[in-house]
Amino acid sequence: MAYDEGLAERIELFFSDRPDVETRKMFGGLCFMVSGHMCCGIVRDSLMARVGLDNYRSCLSKTHAREMDFTGKPMKGIIYVSPEGVAEDDDLAFWVEECLTFVMMLPPKKPKTRIGI
Repeated sequence: MAYDEGLAERIELFFSDRPDVETRKMFGGLCFMVSGHMCCGIVRDSLMARVGLDNYRSCLSKTHAREMDFTGKPMKGIIYVSPEGVAEDDDLAFWVEECLTFVMMLPPKKPKTRIGI
């Protein structure tokens, strides 16, 4: 499944000064990980925004936002934002900041240990 590469470039630019960001292919698209936590991503041409449970309803009430129903049922705390909702750089920055605010409140990820090396 393809994802919007132009949107990926815009998000990469947003995170360009953060050494703790990496990308991973996930959900058939691209996911941006911050300090090991899933932050946001792109599925087809929509932004996947991890906004958390406390902010979920508020974010869903915004124009161009909808439930993430990747598996056929809504995933609480994560929403999709349509391409029209991130067409302007200020709009994209708003959503990525919402995701980043949530992710930065999460406890640090424990480093993975490798066995048998």
